[in-house]
Amino acid sequence: MQNKSILVGIIVVILPTMFTIVAYSESFSLSWNQGRGGFLFAMAFVVAELVGIKYVIPKNRFYLCVPLIVLTIAYFAFLPFGLHDYIMSLVDVFGVLEYSWGWLFDFAVMALFVTATLAILFGRKWFRIAPAGPIFLAGNAIILALDSFFPYDTLGPLQYIVPYLVQTNVWVITVLDLGVATARDNLMFLNGDFGPFALQVFWPSAGVHSVIIYSLVMMAFLIKMNIIRRRKIMYFIIGIAGTIFVNMIRIFSLSVYALKVTTDPEAWEEFHSVAGEIMFLPWLFIFLLIVTAIETKRLKKIESTQDSQK
Repeated sequence: MQNKSILVGIIVVILPTMFTIVAYSESFSLSWNQGRGGFLFAMAFVVAELVGIKYVIPKNRFYLCVPLIVLTIAYFAFLPFGLHDYIMSLVDVFGVLEYSWGWLFDFAVMALFVTATLAILFGRKWFRIAPAGPIFLAGNAIILALDSFFPYDTLGPLQYIVPYLVQTNVWVITVLDLGVATARDNLMFLNGDFGPFALQVFWPSAGVHSVIIYSLVMMAFLIKMNIIRRRKIMYFIIGIAGTIFVNMIRIFSLSVYALKVTTDPEAWEEFHSVAGEIMFLPWLFIFLLIVTAIETKRLKKIESTQDSQK
């Protein structure tokens, strides 16, 4: 009964995502502001957190989710029939960056749906049962909103760290003798096998958004874990360091691509569009799985020791 109840709950929560996969499969790019790839990882978080939990969802709660499912699927279904055009017409009204504006609504709608559905199915306990998926979606929506209203380097605090990341990347390239690299503020000048290439790095491209999203997801994940505060802080710090390292690898790989592969702007932009999320999202998911595995094994060891002492 419990397994069947949770299985139906999982299907209810991920149903709109499954619809978008079927209807807009070409839109599932892993780039953070060029597709719906983040939906896949949010769905994975939901499934990972709900599978195996001991909870019986009352049948009437499933019926309460039906209007939300219909409304959410209707939003995505009507996008090609004028809804998307209307959303994009607001770009000039609000003076926002168009690249992130359209995706902002998609992630906001999906975040609201998943949050509301989990709240209906699990009541006030939902935040301790499956917080990662909704927070991941909401975090993406917040970042897309910031990028829309404060594009490029207009959001000073988030841009502050970028010159240091650029300088570090230039140092690594110089040490490894991969080409000529210099930097000034957030500008990086490269000269490699295919000639000169200039990069202007802004906070989303530097991966600052991934640090914010990681922080939100990890805090929610750790809150529900029954471990001492010292270990929670340790995992959080390790994750922050790992996320920054992944971002450094991203900037480095983009530089090497220009130095050793091609300086063609279109080819480089194609690589740039996937280089970030294809590294960060798997890292986030794998790190959460590692933490879960370590703590599960540790808990079993403690329980085994306690049983042997009885």
